[in-house]
Amino acid sequence: MTEIVNLRSVRKQKARAERAEAAAENRVKFGRSKAEKQKAEAEAALARRHIDGHKREE
Repeated sequence: MTEIVNLRSVRKQKARAERAEAAAENRVKFGRSKAEKQKAEAEAALARRHIDGHKREE
C-alpha cells in the first residue's frame, strides 16, 4: 500500500524550502562587507577600461 500524505504539511514543507532558498540567495547577494563591494566595483571598472582601451575608433 501507499503511504497517506497530509497535503497541508507538504505545502508547508515546500514553502519552507522556497523561503530557505530565497534566504540563501539574499545572503550571497547582500551579505558582503563594504570593502568586498568596493573591491568588486574596482575590478569591474578595471575590466571596462581594459576592454574600452582595445576598441577600434572609426
